[in-house]
Amino acid sequence: MLTLNWIIGHLIAICIGISLGLIGGGGSVLALPTLVYLMKVPPKEAVVLTLVAVGSVSLLGAIPHWKLGNVKLKTAAIFGFSTMVGAYTGARLATLPMVTETFQMLLFALMMLIAAVLMITKSNKTPAKGGELDLYPKPVCRYCWLWLVTEGIGVGILTGLVGVGGGFAIVPALVLLAKLPMKQAIGTSLLIIFMNSVAGFLGYFGRVEINWNLLLSFTIASSLGILIGAYLVKFVQAKHLQKAFGYFLLVTAMFVLWQNREGYKPTTKTSNISITNRLLTVSKK
Repeated sequence: MLTLNWIIGHLIAICIGISLGLIGGGGSVLALPTLVYLMKVPPKEAVVLTLVAVGSVSLLGAIPHWKLGNVKLKTAAIFGFSTMVGAYTGARLATLPMVTETFQMLLFALMMLIAAVLMITKSNKTPAKGGELDLYPKPVCRYCWLWLVTEGIGVGILTGLVGVGGGFAIVPALVLLAKLPMKQAIGTSLLIIFMNSVAGFLGYFGRVEINWNLLLSFTIASSLGILIGAYLVKFVQAKHLQKAFGYFLLVTAMFVLWQNREGYKPTTKTSNISITNRLLTVSKK
């Protein structure tokens, strides 16, 4: 039976695809809170659904870039396989009892804040003769490929832990460290996000219960969205969308932090007294 939350959630899934089609990112930061707070999916399962939806949509988005020659396989192999190692590791860590769902959501909110600041800052800059490449500083590292692998592992671990695809970190890394032009960086990043998502999903598979019907419907809706986004990109300036999306992320991140505020509150005196009383009771017995 279709509920209002189910319908709204899938409409947002379409928006996730549109976001990826228009600005090349933002999919996972929309998907996870939608699944957790609107569709009432447990956070660990929501991370799995996010990985599948964003990974599938990214693969679809990479196809037209591939046809245009904007996907660099060598770079995708170096950066992509390092992110896969990180994503699988992060997913395995996330299934441990010590990694609570509250911790995952708080870490996710922190990643949203970082992504929001990067989007707003970038949208406020005006590219000069070099085009969009001027929005990033020039590379200063001597062994850029080594930094590329290191960042790939770090981005992958975050993907496995909270489902963040890492598009907001992958594109700058490809521009700065792999020295790719912007269009090639975006196209290559979509393939890397797909690889990242596959590894993260394998890390969770068999350890987290999955609603396969919801996974399929949510992924289809997201895939429909990227087709719409690929069409709208001809008429909409991504720069203005990035700034608006950045402020939207700020609001959403604050909402997630508020929802999980109990997770970082110190233990109250009442709870300490309760524990002490229980110990005294046991000792008397």
